[in-house]
Amino acid sequence: MQARLQAQQVRCVVRYQDPTPPSDTYTYNTYGVTCTEVEVDVLTGEREILRTDILNDCGESKNPVLDIGQVEGAFMMGVGQWLTEKFIYDPQTGRNLSNGSWDYKPPCSKDTPIDFRVSLLKNAPNPLGIIRSKTSGEPAQCMACSCLFAVKHAVEEARGEVGKGEEYFVMNGPSTVEDTQLACLVDPSHFTL
Repeated sequence: MQARLQAQQVRCVVRYQDPTPPSDTYTYNTYGVTCTEVEVDVLTGEREILRTDILNDCGESKNPVLDIGQVEGAFMMGVGQWLTEKFIYDPQTGRNLSNGSWDYKPPCSKDTPIDFRVSLLKNAPNPLGIIRSKTSGEPAQCMACSCLFAVKHAVEEARGEVGKGEEYFVMNGPSTVEDTQLACLVDPSHFTL
């Protein structure tokens, strides 16, 4: 079995609708598209986000650098939500057991995509938004689910190498390193020297 598998590119399209009550002033939709490529080490479950491309609809941005920073930050919050930040609770008391850095892992610098490309949709003014702009954080956080989908595709490839590729399996978020490694169905009997 190969120690590393590279997932196919995963495309994720998200539409965010403002949850405020309908009115003529603030109701609008914003759109975004994300493509993520990951590499998974099937022996350890470690994964690396090789590349992420995001095209985000921010309306008529008054400060593109600020909006791109918001998109990047929101995407990284979503990476934590889908890949690293797992809460563990005591089943008897309900006490949070992952309240320290030993068990609770927010995303860090190594979780950032190696090639991280963010661009804003051009010529998309929003007549209902403030100064024709749109929100920039929420869609990007939702689009981080592309990381989980890319990891799942890599795990599907690993399972296919051991003859279990057709079996359905669930990969819930957050899919931690341990969850990813267990889903790969690595068996020492498949190892060769």
